[in-house]
Amino acid sequence: MPGWSAHASTSREGYAALDDDQRLLLEYKIFEPYFYTMDVPDWGTSLLHCLALGERAKVILDTGHHAQSTNIEFIVMQLVRQNRLGAFDFNSRYNADDDLIVGSADPFQLFRIMFEIVEAKAHLPGSGVNFMLDQCHNIEEKIPGQIRSVLNVEQALAKALLVDREALAAAAEAGDVLGANGVLMDAYETDVRGVLADRREARGLPRDPMATYAASGYGKRIAAERVGGTQASWGS
Repeated sequence: MPGWSAHASTSREGYAALDDDQRLLLEYKIFEPYFYTMDVPDWGTSLLHCLALGERAKVILDTGHHAQSTNIEFIVMQLVRQNRLGAFDFNSRYNADDDLIVGSADPFQLFRIMFEIVEAKAHLPGSGVNFMLDQCHNIEEKIPGQIRSVLNVEQALAKALLVDREALAAAAEAGDVLGANGVLMDAYETDVRGVLADRREARGLPRDPMATYAASGYGKRIAAERVGGTQASWGS
């Protein structure tokens, strides 16, 4: 396949040029709504490239770059097993790669993804896994949208940390599907917002980042300052 060959050659050149403290992160995307195809359409293709390149080539998992109903948490687990999970681009989707606020379409899926992250200890700094937001806010304001996304990820992580691993393992060993579901739901349905607000306050941060940003007037001020300026674009 010409596309595969050209992409692989470019990737090899880039990988060979890495410094000792660098790594190559390869994303993927199932489609674009235009008339062209994707050289790296899915996580498996990205993984194959990375396995061929070397140990410092890792996969970026974008939560919006999959077919409908894809089991993303399963992909997380598989990439962790191969030590090829390099980073996350967090967003959410309804129909295609909508780049919506993370967790807005399916918060329980975000919780399940964070559970696999915690299970692999990939949330710890020493794991080398990077966490990023890759979103496009067209209706809601951009900065509050980003703040809300951070809060959603933070809450999902906190709930994943609350899962009773011993009880879950016992239910799995016994083949108790409902028991295992109950363990997960106990953690998922726990309201962690107060605890996280206390944690922020203890670190000198606002208890309610959304309200604090709204009260700051920052958004209105920068909008007023930019009146008459040049709009940013891909060519800027």
